Amino acid sequence: MTEKSPKTAVLLINLGSPDEPTASALKPYLREFLSDRRVVDLNPIFWQTLLNLVILPRRSPKSAARYVQVWMKEGAPLKVYTDRIADKLRQRLQQKALDADVFVGMRYGNPSQVEVFKTIHNEHGFDRVLVLPLYPQYSSSTTASVSDAVSKAMQQMKSHPKVRFIRDYHTHPLYIKALADQIRDQWAKVGPLGEKGRLMLSFHGMPVRYCEEGDPYPKQVRETTDLLIQELGVDPSKVVLSYQSRFGKEEWLQPYSDEMARHLAREGVERLDVICPGFHTDCLETIEEIGLELKETWLKAGGKVFHCIPCLNDSEASVSLVEKIVEEELLHWPE
Repeated sequence: MTEKSPKTAVLLINLGSPDEPTASALKPYLREFLSDRRVVDLNPIFWQTLLNLVILPRRSPKSAARYVQVWMKEGAPLKVYTDRIADKLRQRLQQKALDADVFVGMRYGNPSQVEVFKTIHNEHGFDRVLVLPLYPQYSSSTTASVSDAVSKAMQQMKSHPKVRFIRDYHTHPLYIKALADQIRDQWAKVGPLGEKGRLMLSFHGMPVRYCEEGDPYPKQVRETTDLLIQELGVDPSKVVLSYQSRFGKEEWLQPYSDEMARHLAREGVERLDVICPGFHTDCLETIEEIGLELKETWLKAGGKVFHCIPCLNDSEASVSLVEKIVEEELLHWPE
């Protein structure tokens, strides 16, 4: 008799979103996010005092107003697109008769990554869990935090499954091609960049100090950028790399996206196309911060045309990429 292969759960992890676009929902979500020592590693006594007495009361209503602008009928964009990816991936794995199912967990907010991980083994009986954070580039503040949460979940369990963790996919050929196709599709609709056009690759920022302490994130960002330029076959001088979403007074990776947009406008660039390769799915930081705020900054600085190119989301190329990553990992997972 042939022994049955282990049941494998694929756990897709994304950053998370509040349950609704209200100040009351934003407050616990932001508290969890900004209390993560991987995200903010300041003195905890000082930081928690500042966070609870100053930052949360001020930021929660402002963030809620921003979420209202991007909220979809089904909920927060990040969660909607992540769920769609999971549904499509599940169907494909079933069609291939793979003994695997797909689950979604959020690092912050609901559904909690820790609780989903425990449920996968304790209630659904899966013996193996393949954890795929939807962060193309590794970062201590994102990918490592997901790993921390997996460890936390296992510490709370009397028995836990075998775990395989996908660290990054920033150079995966299907990831690079998917990004390039997303850009090409945009150009097919609105026309080529032209002499006075630029393509901006805007990645999420990070304190410089983290990188000096060994975080490989900026190196991986540069590798993604170089491969994408090569795949597109464009003049490198037409592509600019920048970083968005800085927080606090500490120095972050530069150039900053907003400052770069102003600089390009002053230099006579008339069209700016922006894509955010560090985000697998659209979210507040891509739709509102780039699609609305950066666009306003660009136009006020004298720019004329602005295009925000969507993230991979649940496109055919996106799901094929995730499917391939999962298949490659399962293939090399020893029995």
